[in-house]
Amino acid sequence: MLDFIVDYLRLIISGHMNTFEIEALMDEEIETHESEAEVPANSLALVGDSLPAFGIVAAVMGVVHALGSADRPAAELGALIAHAMVGTFLGILLAYGFISPLASVLRQKSAETSKMMQCVKVTLLSNLNGYAPPIAVEFGRKTLYSSERPSFIELEEHVRAVKNPQQQTTTEEA
Repeated sequence: MLDFIVDYLRLIISGHMNTFEIEALMDEEIETHESEAEVPANSLALVGDSLPAFGIVAAVMGVVHALGSADRPAAELGALIAHAMVGTFLGILLAYGFISPLASVLRQKSAETSKMMQCVKVTLLSNLNGYAPPIAVEFGRKTLYSSERPSFIELEEHVRAVKNPQQQTTTEEA
């Protein structure tokens, strides 16, 4: 994220690009980031989707093995069939209990990073278009998800605390 900010501040300072060119370049970089971030999530999702089928194949192989032992006592035959069913259970458990949720987490992390990049983009472009820094920050704040978006007052207090760390320590001591 820091590289994203620094790269575009460098382009803005150079003064050789207009707002539309910078916005198009930012959009392209965000789109590339989203495409790259989808690869591991899609790969894990594909593995997760195939694991139940793997479990079924393991179960069929176990049942074939159990049927090959049909001359054994019922207790042994039952144990062999139970072992065959473990393959199905394991395939489903791994798919829906571990791999698919992991793929979802990767997608969520990717979306969060993309949202942060969008926020930075809107903030920088607003400032570049001549809006005052507090208004530009407000533009960026509005792009965040409502569950993660700080209120205007929270953001203002945070900015004041960063600008004046001494004032905050005296306020906390009082």
